[in-house]
Amino acid sequence: MNTNGTRRVAFFTDSFHEVNGVALTSREFVRFAQRRSLPVFSAHAGSGTCLSREGSVTTFEFHRGAVKWRLEHDLAIDLLFLRYRSKLRAALAEFKPDLVHITGPSDAGILGAILAWDLGVPLVASWHTNLHEFGARRLGQALLFLPERMRASAASRFEGFALDQCVRFYRLAKVIFAPNAELVEMLADRTGRPAFLMSRGIDTELFSPRHISSTQRTRLDRDFVVGYAGRLSPEKNVRLLAAIERALIQAGMRNYRFLIVGYGSEHAWLSSVMERATLPGVLRGEDLARAYASMDAFVFPSATDTFGNVVLEAMASGVPAIVTREGGPKYLVHPGENGELASNAAEFAGFVSAWSRSPERLAEMRLRARESAERFSWDAVWEEVYRRYERCFPQQDSGSSGTRQPVQMAVACPHIL
Repeated sequence: MNTNGTRRVAFFTDSFHEVNGVALTSREFVRFAQRRSLPVFSAHAGSGTCLSREGSVTTFEFHRGAVKWRLEHDLAIDLLFLRYRSKLRAALAEFKPDLVHITGPSDAGILGAILAWDLGVPLVASWHTNLHEFGARRLGQALLFLPERMRASAASRFEGFALDQCVRFYRLAKVIFAPNAELVEMLADRTGRPAFLMSRGIDTELFSPRHISSTQRTRLDRDFVVGYAGRLSPEKNVRLLAAIERALIQAGMRNYRFLIVGYGSEHAWLSSVMERATLPGVLRGEDLARAYASMDAFVFPSATDTFGNVVLEAMASGVPAIVTREGGPKYLVHPGENGELASNAAEFAGFVSAWSRSPERLAEMRLRARESAERFSWDAVWEEVYRRYERCFPQQDSGSSGTRQPVQMAVACPHIL
């Protein structure tokens, strides 16, 4: 990898300060650029509107005003985002990017796409969120007053329409990254653009089994802790956690406790219906690491996640995971080694119950979970991304003049138009 600053990257991200996978990935990209002294222009929403520089990284933060579409308690889209176009263009022209990398069709992503066109530099897009599936889940929740068949039909039609629109947006990019093999194949096929895998990394120093002692782990009188971390929202399918608890009770298991970390619109519902659950809200840093390490099993009911950073965090903490057979997290799990795949609440509960009765087997899976997480490195992720930049966009003066230049492509990216 060439780390002498030959690629000046403008990175427009949907989320940076929030608690989610996109924000984590974006922060790690900036940290990587700082460690390697790579010139990066990071554009994202913040508490105010300002331009700052720290080392090789220039940051433009814009404030999301009162006119916005709220997606989650800590995330929204500014509906008047175009008011920042001229300020951002001036700052970006001064930075002279070789390419613009966006993370999705939000206010920041659309601004990035517009400014890439304005300055005549190639656009790169990474797919992080299955917005079409998220939207369909939320629509289904909003239409609970309808008969199930009508509700399912409306959600299905919306999902198809939303996916078509997302694909149209991603066709604007010259190169696409995605976090799992299924999405790489789908995006390459539907956009006609070259698509590459962009995995995720993990801080194995922070997330580690060291946060809980072996004495605590082997006590016979302790509850078996079933854990979850993430947004408590419909698209995460978190109501399945309550169904898993019911299945455990029906199976006669009583020595269990759920530890549900996170916040969202389903927080109150889960608090009211679950019998033995602790919901501490959002945790960060060492508090989050200790919460993971205290778990015996990690259950992740989402079928819409594209990767599952929290699954990797749990595994790094020595906690085997049970995930659905749909979505990206299944690629992190090797059944029978570091976790299991489940199709419904009964299967989730069956694995939890079996692990609780076999401490020797669980101890072995804990070791395998930790070992599998240790193979994921943020530096390796971003080194590969930069290698793709190099191969797909040979060095040129694309961003220096502020006018559109023909984009030359390497043989490694033959499908770019």
